[in-house]
Amino acid sequence: MKDFNDIDDLKAEFDKFVRESCISEEQKQRDEEEDSEEAPAFVDELSEKLLAPAHSGVYLSRLDIKRVAEAIDESLPIKERKRMIKALMRHTTTKDFLRDAFGEFNKHINGRLAIYQELGEAFPSSKYVFDDFEMKAEKTKKMFDRIIEDFEEFNPADDLEPVLF
Repeated sequence: MKDFNDIDDLKAEFDKFVRESCISEEQKQRDEEEDSEEAPAFVDELSEKLLAPAHSGVYLSRLDIKRVAEAIDESLPIKERKRMIKALMRHTTTKDFLRDAFGEFNKHINGRLAIYQELGEAFPSSKYVFDDFEMKAEKTKKMFDRIIEDFEEFNPADDLEPVLF
């Protein structure tokens, strides 16, 4: 039987190999540039609460986030979920965009809630677990509404001052 330290060492060695050999310098630079770009203030709260099933009541995969982006006509590469949320929300300028994005997230959450309800009916002794998930998901939806309400629209062209010759 293998010692767990051996497995941890092997995993650390493999991760190091992937970082050094499999990720190009160009990709590393792009990732650093993306991380340095500013995103709206709500993105950190959104990532923290939406991506943690303990807070949101549902697990949203990378594919779910990609499907949300596609549904609102955005192109989004598959990366770490937090980066995907940041990239999706980075260029948010209108409440309509937020309504569309959060509407799509709500569709995915509602799909999970339908599964939870079905499981709660099939397994009544575990229904309380699914009811807790449903309550958290409803709080997440309310967070979406609050973010939309608090969001101040802006036009990037407003920042540009006219140049007089």
